[in-house]
Amino acid sequence: MPDIAYVNGAYLPLADARVSILDRGFLFADGVYEVAAVIGGRLIDNEAHLSRLENSLRQLGIESPLPIQTIADVEAELVARNELNEGLVYLQITRGAAGDRDFGFPSGATPTFIAFATKKNILASSAAETGVKVLTVPDIRWARRDIKSIALLAQVLAKQAALDAGCQEAWMVDDDGFVTEGSSSTAFILTKADALVTRPNSAAILPGCTRKAVQSLAAREGLTLEERSFSVTEAYEAKEAFLTSASNLVLPVVSIDGRPIGSGAPGAKSRLLRTLYIEWATNPGAAR
Repeated sequence: MPDIAYVNGAYLPLADARVSILDRGFLFADGVYEVAAVIGGRLIDNEAHLSRLENSLRQLGIESPLPIQTIADVEAELVARNELNEGLVYLQITRGAAGDRDFGFPSGATPTFIAFATKKNILASSAAETGVKVLTVPDIRWARRDIKSIALLAQVLAKQAALDAGCQEAWMVDDDGFVTEGSSSTAFILTKADALVTRPNSAAILPGCTRKAVQSLAAREGLTLEERSFSVTEAYEAKEAFLTSASNLVLPVVSIDGRPIGSGAPGAKSRLLRTLYIEWATNPGAAR
């Protein structure tokens, strides 16, 4: 069975999916996206992702092509048509195609909505057992990082720099030496005083959906939470570090810039939070 995608109201083989070369997503990165995990054939934490999608669209003045609940129905249909048990559903909405390439918003353009599904082993992740290595890089992105824009060139360069250095993720650093977030994840550290620290939501970072769920689970376990900036030096000296994202859930970080974090192996709290998240995600109706 071929992979099935969704393009502007039609379900069709992924190989046949097409949009106009005049689409503003292609010409200007004028659009937004979301990625939701699928575990056991169920979309995980999807209400949070769709709420963030609504906010991103609102911030850019793009009209949603479908009601949000209908978008959720499209995602569920892709899961069914692709017989997806575990993986990801990606969706993207752009301002649409215009007759001319012009920077101003076109009048009468219909937003473009595409979505597709990807198989991925999320639960049995080897990275969860070994931990991942992180490289710090300067944060050169635009100032509205709270919008999940498809303009991702800075993140692409950061990720490639990490891969070239033998790392799996990059943590971006602002001009004051504080970590903002990963190229495709949220950054956490655990201090030697057992405080769980992550940067507070603002225009400087994307409000992570998995981040929010993990914070709730940590609070339920009685862990101390601190929403504040932390420096690269503080990260080097942390007891543990980990990252969160929809595509990876919770992954321990075992080194930053070649320096081992803690013992240099996945930490107990990182492992615990991954276990708690998976238990919550695979138990429909479970509180967090």
